[in-house]
Amino acid sequence: MTLVTLKDVLQPALRDGYAVGGLVTLGWEDMRAFVAAAEAENCPVILQAGPGCRAHTPLPVLGKLMRYLAENASVPVVAHLDHGYTYDECSEALDAGFTSLMFDGSRKPLADNIKETLQIVEMAHKAGISCEGEIGFVGYSGGEASAGTDPAEAALFAAETGVDAMAISVGNVHLQQDKEGGLDTPRIAAIQAATNTPLVIHGGSGVPIAQRKQLATQTNICKFNIGTELRMAFGAALRDAVNSDPTRFDRVSILKETHDPVMAAARVVLRNLRGQGID
Repeated sequence: MTLVTLKDVLQPALRDGYAVGGLVTLGWEDMRAFVAAAEAENCPVILQAGPGCRAHTPLPVLGKLMRYLAENASVPVVAHLDHGYTYDECSEALDAGFTSLMFDGSRKPLADNIKETLQIVEMAHKAGISCEGEIGFVGYSGGEASAGTDPAEAALFAAETGVDAMAISVGNVHLQQDKEGGLDTPRIAAIQAATNTPLVIHGGSGVPIAQRKQLATQTNICKFNIGTELRMAFGAALRDAVNSDPTRFDRVSILKETHDPVMAAARVVLRNLRGQGID
């Protein structure tokens, strides 16, 4: 059994200078491909169920899928709730077998964010699992604008909540399809100087690949959330499978052809975060 907590994989990453991929899942096909990629690269992986995934599949089902994969994997696998917005949602994920909870109070005033995140941290730690929080607000491509993380507020947030990982806003944006932007490295350095808590980048698909590698190996950023670029790989593979034979209708026959391309794309991501692969 290799089901582990977020702290179990991020503390070694912090110590040894690499990052772990928080790969955003939408269902069985990509979960399975992500674990296969991690096994091929011999590295840990974090399977993440975000709001879109949870709107399609109930948390108890997702928990069982992730736990099954983890318990049969040869590498450490974290079952992670991504962007939980309420205590009840986080509690349901805990009951469903998740080993890590991300509470997102980033839209709230600082005092409320600290208070509510602390409640989730206490619940998680009492159950022996991990908790990630967010300070500053990571916006959305074509949607809500970001609010950058203040280093002093980050230090206070980390100290007051005791989170195992802290998501920060340093120029990263959710759902970004290109990699033309770059992260604010002076702000990252200032945050790192103020706290030893492992840092997390949401919207990692929009970060230039060379910068991901550099930050993963030279800073306290220990987790990059990657969703959009892997969903794009899945979509391309699915279109190819459908278009290759317009008369085919069996979903298993079609979906199985997404496995190898998504696995290959995930391998590139995971290898890069360990300081390997292309610059």
